[in-house]
Amino acid sequence: MLSSINHFFNAFGATVVVPIMIFIIALFLKVKLKTALMSALYAGVGLTGFSWIISEFTPVVTKIIHQMVNNVGIKLPVVDIGWQAGSLASFNSSVGLAFFVFGLIAEFILFAFGITKVFMPSNLWNNFGFMIWGTLAYYTTHNFWLSMGLSFFMLLYTLELAEIQADRWSSYYQIKNTTVCAAQNIVQTVPTILLDPLWNMLGFNKVHLTPKTFQRKFGVFGQPTTLGAILGLLIGILGNLNRLTSYHAWGQIFQFAVQLAAVMTIFPLVTDVFAKAFKPLANSIDQQRRAADKQSITDPINDRKRWFLAVDDGVGYGESATIISGIILIPIMVVIAFILPGNRTLPVVDLIALPFMVESIVAITNGNILKVIANGIVWFSIGLYCSSWLAQIYTGAISHYGAAIPAGIVLVTSFNLMARPLNALVFAAFISQDPIWIGLCILVYLLLLYCLRRYRPQIWHYLKRMADKNTVKPSKE
Repeated sequence: MLSSINHFFNAFGATVVVPIMIFIIALFLKVKLKTALMSALYAGVGLTGFSWIISEFTPVVTKIIHQMVNNVGIKLPVVDIGWQAGSLASFNSSVGLAFFVFGLIAEFILFAFGITKVFMPSNLWNNFGFMIWGTLAYYTTHNFWLSMGLSFFMLLYTLELAEIQADRWSSYYQIKNTTVCAAQNIVQTVPTILLDPLWNMLGFNKVHLTPKTFQRKFGVFGQPTTLGAILGLLIGILGNLNRLTSYHAWGQIFQFAVQLAAVMTIFPLVTDVFAKAFKPLANSIDQQRRAADKQSITDPINDRKRWFLAVDDGVGYGESATIISGIILIPIMVVIAFILPGNRTLPVVDLIALPFMVESIVAITNGNILKVIANGIVWFSIGLYCSSWLAQIYTGAISHYGAAIPAGIVLVTSFNLMARPLNALVFAAFISQDPIWIGLCILVYLLLLYCLRRYRPQIWHYLKRMADKNTVKPSKE
């Protein structure tokens, strides 16, 4: 049965399966048939657009990054070949496929019993983020149930974190009652909350580095398209430092500037299309919630019955602060990989995923680009150590389960999947097979769940106050 499911999903792919799921959910939420059909089509169109842009742009970025690496002579043994290999291995392993089926059932049950207020099945394709860790655990321990337990536990605390940041995410990205719930991208919620007081002490909240201030202060040079061209020029020059006297180099530099400007311009348009898939569903949730309450809900933060639809994080990728922060972090992370003592990982292919990776940070900091970059530097630098530690296991697992390793590379990783300190810590606890460490993980989860169920409005109000500290106050004329 599991093999048949694997063949089915490989045959149809995300661009077909996800729209079908959106269509079913829309009908369940009593969305009109015509609107439900359009939501499904918008989901398919959006996913296809993302796939086309990223598949075209990734080789371009990868080539520039390789040139930057060669210019400074970086020699690191663990090479990032992208998240796709990990996804393929997840769907080829028995643990991964078992979780894909039974994890989906568990997501319905967790929502139905109110353990989570996030409806995860609407974003089922990102379940590979849980499946990969179970696959690695099974490759390491050969313990099927322990590995399944790890994937389920990661699902549990991912749903917790998704709910904690849900009000901020839906407010910032302006799609009611939605949140992202990808295991590889949601954990950035933790450092963002913990480090925010430090950044405020350093005055980062007073440095209003946002797309709106860029546009107000710099006019045409503050537009995302122009910023993309400027960033493209800078990154292109860094990739051609040793041959700036060649017109071929300047050809590549200017081409990359135009290509990055195109991405910064086109991606928001695709994002808008993708968002149309979820807006009718989110609005239906809101209408049903208000009808059931029979009272006017003036402050949704205090509504304990409010629930959220999990959406693909592609919805937020093209937002200005998100894509700008992610692109700025690309050369920064390459430099950090070079200078970080003891690091063995060279991030390459997954650098294009950085906008996905910073969405929660952007939402919680209200688009403060300086804070996004600071949080990214801290968290992803620790993540480089995690991916370095996991490289042997990751390489063995994905090669065992059918993913191809590029010729000439000994150890591989996925910067997007493996550079995750919290996930790596939980993984270490589970593969130790020590009941004390596993029990401690479960205890922390239960305590956080208790706090979330009892103090959710207070948590959301606190995060709103955090976000408001980054808001530019209107100047007095």
